[in-house]
Amino acid sequence: MRVDSHMHTPLCGHAVGEPIEYAMMAAERGIDLITITCHIPMRWEAFGQAGIRMAREELDDYRALVQRTAEQAAPLGVEVLCGIEAEVYPDEAELEPMDEILASYDFDFVLGSLHAQCRSYIEWLASNKAKTDAIKIDSYFRHLRDGAQSGRYDSMSHPDVIRTYGVVNHFMPAEHEEVIREFLQAVVDEDICMEVNTSGLTKGDYEVHPDPLILDWASEMGVKLTIGSDSHRPGSVGQFFDIIQPMLRDKGFKDLHYFRGRKRQRIDMPDGR
Repeated sequence: MRVDSHMHTPLCGHAVGEPIEYAMMAAERGIDLITITCHIPMRWEAFGQAGIRMAREELDDYRALVQRTAEQAAPLGVEVLCGIEAEVYPDEAELEPMDEILASYDFDFVLGSLHAQCRSYIEWLASNKAKTDAIKIDSYFRHLRDGAQSGRYDSMSHPDVIRTYGVVNHFMPAEHEEVIREFLQAVVDEDICMEVNTSGLTKGDYEVHPDPLILDWASEMGVKLTIGSDSHRPGSVGQFFDIIQPMLRDKGFKDLHYFRGRKRQRIDMPDGR
């Protein structure tokens, strides 16, 4: 079995193609199950609104769109699940409306993403005098740790995305091993997952999220993985899985996971072919 647990729809404002086109590409590439994970609505506009995420009043449309896609994709042999990409943020008050959404909808899968490039986090770093790359990176991973411990999320998404979009100038994981391991240990202790996000190979330093060194530590520590292409267009479904999955096997990972009804499901690590 092969899965891709991170993709978007046009409702987020920065993805193209209808979800059934993503399912068709999955079928073409031998992927049996996809989970659609559009960005959750947020109250504060600094998280990005139009062009970044759907509005609160579009959530029912989103659910209906994914359900319709699941029905259309079934004859293709592709199962389609409904997830959501939720936010990680240090100010709990800003997450209260999001928590209401998570409590009101029965999603299959909830990703936890700290989008360090959003104005919301840039402003938090500035207001807390996090000026150097080192302080920004350490703060980021401590907030990811806190997110892992919050009980909100099934998997922590693209967990070193702070290295991209110019938030910091240099990211060397070895210089932040202690705080990164604290995050990884929280993932293990809370018995959730960390995402391997292959979209990292298309931007920034053109490396998978998280960095291969972080994946070495994760393997050593017993971290469970989900995998996602973070597709914003049909052609990206399953992108780079053929090279990343063999790499994960070489690092000692024997399985992958996905979620149905917030319950973790295990599959053997695909061979990448």
